[in-house]
Amino acid sequence: MTASNAFEKGTVIQQRNLVEQVADFLTQAIISQRYTPGERLSEVQLARDLGVSRAPVREAARLLESRGLLVSQPRRGFFVRALDAGELNDIFDLRLCLERHALTRLVANYDAQKEEALRRQVELMCEVALQESDSRKIEEDLVFHRMVITFSGNRRLLKAFDDITHELRLCIALIGKTHADPDSISTSHWALLDALASGDPDRCREAIDYHIGVARHYVVKGIGESS
Repeated sequence: MTASNAFEKGTVIQQRNLVEQVADFLTQAIISQRYTPGERLSEVQLARDLGVSRAPVREAARLLESRGLLVSQPRRGFFVRALDAGELNDIFDLRLCLERHALTRLVANYDAQKEEALRRQVELMCEVALQESDSRKIEEDLVFHRMVITFSGNRRLLKAFDDITHELRLCIALIGKTHADPDSISTSHWALLDALASGDPDRCREAIDYHIGVARHYVVKGIGESS
């Protein structure tokens, strides 16, 4: 490889890293509703605020469009995605299908090691709920549910969950903003561990139906009241 080729390759890596950094910044800003649903993002202003050129901002916006956080309109640019009640119901419905199946598989091979790992994660979530930022709470919530699916042993199930993770971030953020007691969101995960410990698939199904059903209720109800 020539020096010039190596330099060009390094430049691409640095550029990609910059795009990811801008994408991470925008993701956190959208989740925290610094940018509100339906708001137009100004490439010029973002580039100026972040001290970068418009190119990485545009690429980051395209990346977030593919993740379901932004939408583009011809000749108008990118806008923060505004989820309506129908879209939210669809996301929760798919999530419920994935997690029901994951729990059914997991309860059949649940052991002390998996139980301890999930228990430690819920303890961390409860600690984070008292003092950390909303974005940290969301990430730890997703970690717990991803662990459940990972422990189920189905890699395709995990991929399907990962594919909707970015939309789930929006949903979980909305739960925290519409739930009467956001801190109780973390403690509610103990019921899932109790169901798994029981070894009863029906109880696991009831637990996840309730867990996700409550979340769906608060989010969809909140969207309806704000529209």
